[in-house]
Amino acid sequence: MVDFSAPSEEQKLVEQKRMALFEQIQAEQRKRREELGGGSIRITLPDGNVKEGQRWFTTSLDIAREISKALAERAVVAEVNGVLWDMGRALEGDCSLKLFTFDSNEGRDTFWHSSAHILGEGFYYDAYYGDLTLNEDHFTVIAKQVDKAVKEKQAFERIEVTRQQALEIFAENKFKVELIRELPEDEVITIYKCGRLVDLCRGPHIPSTSHIKAFLCLKASASHWRGQTDRESLQRVYGISFPDKKDLKEWLTLQEEAKQRDHRIVGLKQQLFFFHPLSPGTAFFSPYGTRIYNKLIEFIRTEYKKRGYEEVISPSIFNMQLWELSGHAANYKEHIFCFEVEKQEFGLKPMNCPGHCLLFDHSARSYRDLPCRMAEFGLLHRNEFSGALTGLTRVRGFKQDDAHIFCMESQIKEEVKGCLDFLEYAYNIFGFTYSLGLSTRSTWETIEHGSELKNSLREALEAFGKPWKFNHGDGAFYGPKIDITVCDAFKRTLQCATIQLDFQLPIRFKLQYSTGEGKVARPVVVHRAVLGSVERMFAVLLLSYLYMARLHVGMVLEKEERLLDVTFILDDHTGRLSVPRERSEPCHKRSDILGE
Repeated sequence: MVDFSAPSEEQKLVEQKRMALFEQIQAEQRKRREELGGGSIRITLPDGNVKEGQRWFTTSLDIAREISKALAERAVVAEVNGVLWDMGRALEGDCSLKLFTFDSNEGRDTFWHSSAHILGEGFYYDAYYGDLTLNEDHFTVIAKQVDKAVKEKQAFERIEVTRQQALEIFAENKFKVELIRELPEDEVITIYKCGRLVDLCRGPHIPSTSHIKAFLCLKASASHWRGQTDRESLQRVYGISFPDKKDLKEWLTLQEEAKQRDHRIVGLKQQLFFFHPLSPGTAFFSPYGTRIYNKLIEFIRTEYKKRGYEEVISPSIFNMQLWELSGHAANYKEHIFCFEVEKQEFGLKPMNCPGHCLLFDHSARSYRDLPCRMAEFGLLHRNEFSGALTGLTRVRGFKQDDAHIFCMESQIKEEVKGCLDFLEYAYNIFGFTYSLGLSTRSTWETIEHGSELKNSLREALEAFGKPWKFNHGDGAFYGPKIDITVCDAFKRTLQCATIQLDFQLPIRFKLQYSTGEGKVARPVVVHRAVLGSVERMFAVLLLSYLYMARLHVGMVLEKEERLLDVTFILDDHTGRLSVPRERSEPCHKRSDILGE
């Protein structure tokens, strides 16, 4: 736990109370497990080997030690039956088991998440200090406290609690109380202890603080509780950590290189795009930049014709009644640019889906019309805080290769698999590696067919055949989703593509189609984007190919019945981007987008 001064008597009493309640509940749970008894369980490893264990006693760490001492020292998190699991948490029955080190996405995410807890006791931690403002002068103190926690080898301990127990433990913390009260009734609430810190957290965590060998505070800034400017001001500390000091040194070198190759600087130098203070968060694209931008869109548009999508155009401005109907006014209004027209509130659209629902509802639909795949390159606007704007990767105005598939429940699996195939095709051409995660919420189980719809995504992922992980609790308010993340040239994780299942919009808009039996049924909506924000994809491609000392964003053009490859090449010696107007060489398959 990190603090800046000795705790007050009041703070000590709060800490003691939380610790006592935690240990009391922990002891009760251990006693219940002992009463239940053990019993033999079978633990299946990825290579097919089976280990024997005892229910409620054997942990993933025990299995890692059986395999090798080196693995036990390096493994930071496990996956049990597809769910991320603390290494020290007892196994509850027969299961499949995977072990992850820091070298995996799962391992890094857990490692950095746990590092953030050390700050509270590629991550950040928000804290409320009243009038105190943090700055770089505090970093030395923070680093010493972190080093102290690491040397103490503080274990991360987990308990499950009821809502009432959670409210009792955090009664003095209004922020935690607010979060607890908003949790679904059937949500499993977990609390972790690390040193003096007892914190509300879903987990999982690394076994102990001893795994953190290198730590660095990066910056401190102010933030608002839940991102709302009218709420309390919090102090946000950003940091980075690694299991080896060598890794930190390499990361710092990479970050310095990233500063020199910031896509905003490169875009300006190469005369591709720029930003102006009179339109913050919205890019100006030069003729050269516009050619690349448009060719990205043309690439997706060409695939639409092959994959059965129909393009549509919907308005950019809607009466706020639309956003109230869709649910975005309640869940997303702070990100909508709102204004008044003739005493009525309107908003610039931040997404296309409500407009597409109006398009679908405008005509009578039959089961023969499904799946109905609507696509639009609409201009979207989102009211991002100025401090969150980061060039093309986070903007206020952008285009998205947005599509919505209206389909029957029986068609979900094939439609989602088709979206994944589209993604694989495009990202293979770009040379991207990506990771997949299924994000859900337990509240959907209470919705009609909610469990079946979630399973449709799982089945589509399994049929797709690529590795994926399960992220319980990370789903959107309207349904489960598949998270797709890519790494740029500097190993920074970004989300570009998205595949989301929505059973709320069809209900809200009362969408229906006629079945073959003369009845009506409600469709399901699949939200889908491959590029995601065209601006963000532009930035990722720019960095990825500059890092390789060349930028190939060539596209197939048809002119006078010839295929022309427009290729942008960074000269290694001059550092300038050459943009030949035309090249009469035939394009190969991969050169449809990226010239080889």
